[in-house]
Amino acid sequence: MDYFFGLQGNGRIGFMFDWTIILVLIGIAICLMASARVKLAFNKYNQVRTLSGITGSEAARIILNKAGLDYVRIERVSGELSDHYDPRDKVLRLSQSVYDSPSVAAVGVAAHECGHAVQDAENYGPLALRSTAVPVAQFSSMVYWPLIIIGWVTGFVGLADLGILVFTFVVLFQLITLPVEFNASARALRVLGSGEDIFRSREEYEGARSVLKAAALTYVASLISTVLQLARLVLLNRRRK
Repeated sequence: MDYFFGLQGNGRIGFMFDWTIILVLIGIAICLMASARVKLAFNKYNQVRTLSGITGSEAARIILNKAGLDYVRIERVSGELSDHYDPRDKVLRLSQSVYDSPSVAAVGVAAHECGHAVQDAENYGPLALRSTAVPVAQFSSMVYWPLIIIGWVTGFVGLADLGILVFTFVVLFQLITLPVEFNASARALRVLGSGEDIFRSREEYEGARSVLKAAALTYVASLISTVLQLARLVLLNRRRK
């Protein structure tokens, strides 16, 4: 647990429990539960084969071509659930477990990433905003903690305040991410439920929906965890003031 030295009421120096660590532990627990849920959903429907026998990469090609995005390349990448769309190179990268798999889960994940490609082609506002915010969020995540620590150690309160302000950009970035991910999943489900080119039964559609819903919750969990971390930093900073 987290403890720190403090001056007790009798004038002696002793250990005091830092209760704000509970906020961090809650955030970690929420993220772990969300991660476990998406893995369970993916593993479950990764065992369910599509009736058409179509793979994740084949489904992605169909969706992209229908959207007029035949110029978007599809590549295989290593890693587990490392699937993503790269708007700079116009490339859809699918993990091994999605690219070659004819499972309901694989097709659902591939369709979600296609949703991002369509967002990019349509200049979807939240996606453009998130892309612009990426370097700011990356920089903020690297410098906020050193600023806070130096501010606390030196007693320069303004520096610690600046570190917390910088951290709010990380929170805002995750907040911007939510509509981007939810919209991509909604686009994917509309395509998957629109005909029999990819899915041929309601059960397949519901399986993909379960996987994408579980995946969306991981972004919500991450946001909650980051907000709790921000709350803890604010409380600790007030205590030191």
